[in-house]
Amino acid sequence: MRIIHTSDWHLGRRLYRQARYQEFAEFLTWLSEYIADNHVDVLLISGDIFDSNTPSNTAQNLYYDFLNTIAHSYCQHIIIISGNHDSPSFLNAPKALLKDLNIHIMAQLSKNTEGEIIFEDEIIALHNQQGVLELLVCAVPYLRDRDIRLSQLGESLDDKEDKLKAAIQAHYHQVAEIAVAQRAEYLEIHSNTAQKNIPIIAMGHLFTAGGKTQQGDGVRDLYVGSLAHLSATCFPDSIDYLALGHLHIPQRIAKSETRRYCGSPLAMSFGEAKQQKIVIELQFNTDSHQPDIQEIAIPRFQALSQIKGNLAEILHEIKILLDNDPIYISSLESSQSDRGATTKQHWLEIHYTGKSLHSDLSKQLYNAVQKTHLHILRIENKAMIAHALRATKETKTLEQLQPEQVFQRCLTANDIPASQYKQLMASFNETLANIEENNQ
Repeated sequence: MRIIHTSDWHLGRRLYRQARYQEFAEFLTWLSEYIADNHVDVLLISGDIFDSNTPSNTAQNLYYDFLNTIAHSYCQHIIIISGNHDSPSFLNAPKALLKDLNIHIMAQLSKNTEGEIIFEDEIIALHNQQGVLELLVCAVPYLRDRDIRLSQLGESLDDKEDKLKAAIQAHYHQVAEIAVAQRAEYLEIHSNTAQKNIPIIAMGHLFTAGGKTQQGDGVRDLYVGSLAHLSATCFPDSIDYLALGHLHIPQRIAKSETRRYCGSPLAMSFGEAKQQKIVIELQFNTDSHQPDIQEIAIPRFQALSQIKGNLAEILHEIKILLDNDPIYISSLESSQSDRGATTKQHWLEIHYTGKSLHSDLSKQLYNAVQKTHLHILRIENKAMIAHALRATKETKTLEQLQPEQVFQRCLTANDIPASQYKQLMASFNETLANIEENNQ
C-alpha cells in the first residue's frame, strides 16, 4: 500500500485578515492530482482540517469537494482524525454517509452507556480489493483532558501533568494492544491467504517533548499550562509508523524515521516563508514492517517575504523583488517548490528595525509598492513602538502578550501575593482550556 500522511490544513485560516481560499484550493488540487498520478491507496489526515470549529461555507465546500474527488479516484481509503481546532461534532455529522465512500472519520472517543471508552472503534482495518487485510490504523483523535481522565479535588498542577501524560500513554498502549491482538487473530484464521506483513499505523494530534514551533504559526498549547508534552517513549514499539499532527514544522520525534509530524501544507506565518512544506509518502513491503519513507515537496502557491531592516535596507529589498520575477524565487528555495505558484500578488511583512523615527514610514513603503505585484500585509515599526512604550513606561504591546502574561500582570497590579501565583495561574489556564473545549 502507498500511503500519504498530511495534517494541519487549517482551511479558512487568514493571514493578517487576508483570505487564502485560492491558496487552499490550489493545494487540494495538487494533492488530489498527486494521489491519482502516483496511485496512492490510503490518505491519512492527522487533524486540524479546519482553522475554526465553525468553518465558513467556502472552507466546507473545499473540504467536501476534495473528499468527493478522492473518493472517486484510485485512493481506496481516507482516514481523518480531529485536531484541537476542529469541532468533533461537525466532523462526525456525516460520518455514516462518508463511511460508504471508504472515508473514515474519528473525531471523538466512542463510549458505552457506563462512560467507558470503546477502544476497538479507533482501530480501522483496511483491506485491498480482494478482501485481504493489508493495514491496521489506530485512528486516535485529539484527546481532551476531560475525555480520558477524571479530575480530582485538590490535585496539584504537577499531579495534573503526570496523570494526563499517563492517561494519554495508556490510551495509545491500549489501542495498539488491541490492534496487535486483531492482527494475530486474523493471521491465525487466514493463515493460507493472508499476507504475513500487516503493519500497524497510529495517528494522533498532540505535542511531543522537544517539538519545534515557529513564532506566529498559531500552534496552541493543548493542555493546561503547556502540560503533556509527550516523550517518544510514550508510544508502544508495536506501532510501525506514527502519523502525527499539530506542529506545523515537518519533524521527527527523537530522530526516529517512523515517528513524524508532516507539518502544515501552507506557511501559517511569514516566519515559515522559506520553509519547504511536505507531505510524507510511505510504502510497506510485503516482507517488512519497516516502511520506505519519502518527503514529497509541496509547491508554493503564494509568494511570501519577510523584510527586516532600516528604511534604506527595506527599500533596497523591495527593489530587488521588483527587479525579479513577479513570483519571487528565494535563493534558499528550490525551483521545484515554486513551480506551482500561480497567484499574482507577492505578500510582504515588513519589520522596521531602524532607530530613526519616520512618521510617514507606512506612506513611503506603500508608495514603493504602489501599482506593483507586491502587497504589504503588515508593517511593524519597532522604533515607534519602543518610543510609545517608553512614554507609557510599558515594555510590550497587548499584541505581543499571551493571555497568561496579561493575567499575571493583573495579579501584580492588584498586589496578589507571589505565593498564590502558581495556583491562580493554574486555575486561569484551566479556565482557558475549558472555554476552548466547550466552544468545540
